[in-house]
Amino acid sequence: MSGIYLHIPYCKQACNYCDFHFSTTTKGKEDLIQAMHQEIILRNDYLGNHPVETIYFGGGTPSILSISELESLLETIAKNFSIASYPEITLEANPDDLNLEKLNALKSIGINRLSVGIQSFHDNELKMMNRAHQAKDALRCLEQISQLFNNYSIDLIYGMPESTTKSWEENLKMLSAFSIPHLSSYALTVEPKTALQHFVNQGVITLLEEEKVQEQFELLVDFAEENHFIHYELSNFGKEGYFSKNNTAYWLGKSYLGIGPAAHSFNQTERSWNVSNNPQYTKAIQKNTLDIETETLTKKDRFNEYIMTGLRTMWGVSYEKIALEFGERYVTYLKQNAQKHLENHLLYEDNQTLRTTRKGKFLSDGIASDLFWIVG
Repeated sequence: MSGIYLHIPYCKQACNYCDFHFSTTTKGKEDLIQAMHQEIILRNDYLGNHPVETIYFGGGTPSILSISELESLLETIAKNFSIASYPEITLEANPDDLNLEKLNALKSIGINRLSVGIQSFHDNELKMMNRAHQAKDALRCLEQISQLFNNYSIDLIYGMPESTTKSWEENLKMLSAFSIPHLSSYALTVEPKTALQHFVNQGVITLLEEEKVQEQFELLVDFAEENHFIHYELSNFGKEGYFSKNNTAYWLGKSYLGIGPAAHSFNQTERSWNVSNNPQYTKAIQKNTLDIETETLTKKDRFNEYIMTGLRTMWGVSYEKIALEFGERYVTYLKQNAQKHLENHLLYEDNQTLRTTRKGKFLSDGIASDLFWIVG
């Protein structure tokens, strides 16, 4: 299994919390899109003979592209890669970019999954985040999507400043009116050099206490269980048969190719990333060169990545896999360092697999860092 990710680096406006690579001006867009076509051609051997099972338009805001721009990129991929019979083709979208006409057009060109950035159903929170839509747009969007798409996901953010148990419960209850098959939900985090960091540093915004953030996470997990979602990754909940194939491939260590500025690629032994500069990316491709940095992963790197991703998922960390890929001493090391978390009921062992308990899920990244291989 392999996938292709296309980074579309344009947004209408900058969300206060976002540190992804994007531009709020579309100057040079036509040249950049053409460069993405050329990069697809230049790197058509990256995935070997593995069929492409997932294609993912991320960003930025890919939904601001025209239907013809999206369709032409899909056509170039089809001409240069072997595509599986029924690939998952996902488009990230914002509610204000979608209407019935566009949804029908997206479906007609092969987009079969949407990931919609709703983030909140409260206008005050959307304003604080500097989102381009209002709550009414989100509700209209969900009504229209549910008429045309069986497979879609929405994003919600918890741990918002000044949010309460009640306001978060209201966000979750809004979902009950729709048969949403997939939910991604993340805690608000302060990333460096973002507007949110500036507002926090200036005292304009006060972050929610960690205990209240965790309480909202627990409410999220309760809601998911009550509504028959499977908590298959720390921030992702899917109904049976509706897990994100694209994201699951990342967590299970499958190969993927990233196209576009700032896009990352992985081929089991190396991780690489394109330059995070639109004009620089375009100029390099126009010269048939790739402005890419590459990192060769050591055994220690690969072990630590497996621990980090595995503990975030319901599949956990397999002792057998570690023994086969890294050696028995890595298993011994892991078991020794995991012991305190087992005793504190943050981890448990099941069929030679190490997994987080419900209590440990919220702390999984910190637990993983305790288990990293740090010796030479």
